Amino acid sequence: MAKKDNGSDIPVNGVGDEAAEGGEQAAEEAQELSLSEEELTALCREHVCPGCDVMQEAEKEKLRALADTENIKKRLSREAEEMKRYAADSLLGDMLPVLDNLDLALAHTDGLNDSCKNFVMGVDMTRKSFLDTLRNHGVERIEANPGDEFDPEFLEAMGMAADENLPDGSVAQVVQAGYRLKGRLLRPAKVMVNKLS
Repeated sequence: MAKKDNGSDIPVNGVGDEAAEGGEQAAEEAQELSLSEEELTALCREHVCPGCDVMQEAEKEKLRALADTENIKKRLSREAEEMKRYAADSLLGDMLPVLDNLDLALAHTDGLNDSCKNFVMGVDMTRKSFLDTLRNHGVERIEANPGDEFDPEFLEAMGMAADENLPDGSVAQVVQAGYRLKGRLLRPAKVMVNKLS
């Protein structure tokens, strides 16, 4: 700085202004560098850094949403597979009475004359073909015979019967055959249960 004749400091070419601004800037930087740990944490939270509670909570929420989405995909895939596997459930269930009628027709063939034997043979062949078609689609007959233990998972009790030759609580008579579709119950076998005394 140059001095005037009156002895006051006068900036020459604005050099004093630049020095004053530089001093203020240095003072602000010094103040920023001297922030406490708590003040730095507060500033960090304001700017959402990865280590703060807000960011961690947002990350947890994102992971929960991704997990929920993955679970929904798996459930829908499982339901679609189940639907494909058992799509014929209703149709095959509706066809079982046809098979019942063929069985009933064949059960009443005793004592027919020779002219009806060809007809009975045709009904029997139709029944076998029908059963083969059902088997190809995963339908299997539930085997229940007189004397077998009553299994409520696959058998439905229609009433009681008394047969001294069979154990108590066993199947006495099969009224209607039952069927499973690929291991799943399509229709329970309807039976009479043996009850002694």
